[in-house]
Amino acid sequence: MKRIFITGFALLALFQSRAQNVPTDSTSYKSKKLKLEEVNLVSSYYSQDGNNSAVTGGIGSEHLTDIANTIDVKLVKYGETGIKHTFDIEAGIDHYTSASSDMIDLSANSSASSSDNRFYPSLTYLRENEEKGRTLGIGVSSSTEFDYQSFGGNISFSQKTKDKNGEFTAKFQTFIDQLKLIEPVELRPPGQEGYGSANRNTFAGTLSYSQVINKDLQIMLVGDVISQNGYLSLPFHRVYFEDGSVHQEKMPDTRLKIPLGIRASYFFGDNVIIRAYYRYYTDDWSLKAHTADLEIPVKLTQAFSVSPFYRYYTQTGTKYFKPYGEHTPADEYYTSNYDLSKFDSSFFGMGMKFTPLNGVFGLKHWNTLELRYGHYTRTTNITSDIISINIKYK
Repeated sequence: MKRIFITGFALLALFQSRAQNVPTDSTSYKSKKLKLEEVNLVSSYYSQDGNNSAVTGGIGSEHLTDIANTIDVKLVKYGETGIKHTFDIEAGIDHYTSASSDMIDLSANSSASSSDNRFYPSLTYLRENEEKGRTLGIGVSSSTEFDYQSFGGNISFSQKTKDKNGEFTAKFQTFIDQLKLIEPVELRPPGQEGYGSANRNTFAGTLSYSQVINKDLQIMLVGDVISQNGYLSLPFHRVYFEDGSVHQEKMPDTRLKIPLGIRASYFFGDNVIIRAYYRYYTDDWSLKAHTADLEIPVKLTQAFSVSPFYRYYTQTGTKYFKPYGEHTPADEYYTSNYDLSKFDSSFFGMGMKFTPLNGVFGLKHWNTLELRYGHYTRTTNITSDIISINIKYK
């Protein structure tokens, strides 16, 4: 959970001038030219505090801040045969500072790992036959930071039922990652220059089915199978044994994850929606988890709505976790990363959405402004806050 500000207000005038040449009523007109359909500008600020940093063996500061900005541009055109082509282009950049990463080198006042930037572009293409209710998709993505490089790809297929009230979707994703092996300074071989590298691969398959039950109720069932292999440890995480010796985190080189979820939306007239979600998770590291989420958007006026939300999460913890100073040489695998421990957490907050008739700041096509704030607490003594702003052009 990381993510604010450079919202891209400088782009408002650009898109506004572009909008003057776009037909305002496109409900029946299907452009055979590539047309700007939607733009989302999202900025967020995230801050956390805790005292169980894995970099220092499960103790020490977990203070972290992150500023994130993304722009998502959707372009649409219709082919001669009526096929809808959608191009979704997204780019994001984060900047974070971390007290725990700064402790990779215990003797330094400030190490190179105390802050970093991440850049993550993606491109998705969808080919939709609206008459047959069939959509094919393909996408690519990447994520780059100092010690991590990831390349991703995905393909998808969706088919609506004859009455268009149900939809089946299948999706396959793969991520090919390369990590720099930045070891804790005291565990590096004498005279070592530079860093080694290792690979991590992720393959994920998703099946989902959504159904409109009636005018008030919609549900979705979703299941994933996720397989990972390669270097699944984090090289800069320390683990302290009972005898006081320090080691580098060591985890298995394979992991199989299976999340299963159900989502439901119930509409109380035109002004209130209840959105509920439940997910069960299990993997072969003996970690099991339950997630329950509830959000209730309420339309207070024609142009303003609020959305209080709450999420509860609980997990058993992996069998490879032990706190600071409790591992022994008999342990084949070991970690003191509290993200893999037993804990419960709560995340709650409020969203506010503005949809003024004349547009945000009087700019007609910038029709939505959304603000969200959330507070997170965990039983392992970590807390965090996130605030985000989203401006939509349509």
